[in-house]
Amino acid sequence: MAEKIIAGKNVKTGLYICHCGTNIAPKVNVEELSNYFKDYSGVEVTRHYMYMCSDPGQDLIKNDIKEKQLNRVVVASCSPTLHEITFRRACNEGGLNPFLFQMANIREHCSWVTEETRDATAKAKRIISAAIKRVAWNEPLEYIKVAINPNVLVVGGGITGIEASLRMAGAGRKVFLIERDSSIGGHMAELDKTFPTLDCAACILTPKMGEVKSKSNINLMTYAEVKEVTGAVGNFKVKIKKKPRFVIQEKCNGCGLCWEACPSLISPYYRKIQIAEQLVQERKP
Repeated sequence: MAEKIIAGKNVKTGLYICHCGTNIAPKVNVEELSNYFKDYSGVEVTRHYMYMCSDPGQDLIKNDIKEKQLNRVVVASCSPTLHEITFRRACNEGGLNPFLFQMANIREHCSWVTEETRDATAKAKRIISAAIKRVAWNEPLEYIKVAINPNVLVVGGGITGIEASLRMAGAGRKVFLIERDSSIGGHMAELDKTFPTLDCAACILTPKMGEVKSKSNINLMTYAEVKEVTGAVGNFKVKIKKKPRFVIQEKCNGCGLCWEACPSLISPYYRKIQIAEQLVQERKP
């Protein structure tokens, strides 16, 4: 099956097992692993080394790719999150497509979570075996460049959203800050003091709220909600629903004169409330 993938060439995999100092070798018998996979189908060479991520460790991979004409590489070591890029780069520098590399995590998934050496070694064999079989099906890929939209959408105008917006705007990004309520500030605007210093909440929040308004590259949209998000990383499209305010926002200066003619305030329900409030005020001494 692997021959079809490599256009007539047999799979020649190099297996490299890392001691990772005292992280793997004390619990996993790396010499036993190396000997176990020497005659494994598709494996051309097996090696174990103290630190595979070091320059000498990477040189082992590069040299074997060139000298033994390896067309697949498996490194059994730590998490791919930590060193997958490192070993892909080593494969690339050795002349092998970096996507013909597979990493087997025998540290976090094995040595760190298994007490007995026998059990840890047996588990490592299964993890490495799966990686060897998987890498045979890997195909060479190429990096591509695509255009992206660097603008940022921040959902929620609480203190976290405000701080994120200010930092991104300070880095030169165009920021769209969406808040579903009529004003930003969130729950912090309802507090008197903040834990643990008991500083005045308004003293911290108010300057940041004003800074959001004054930043030319922050587009603040209050009384709005995100309705749909489509696209992919680097090119998202977002539909935003802006709730009606029944005023022309560009002309509004907050004077409050429109309240006297607002239908919602002169409805019978609100009129009863106004009358009740007026009676209460008149009865006060």
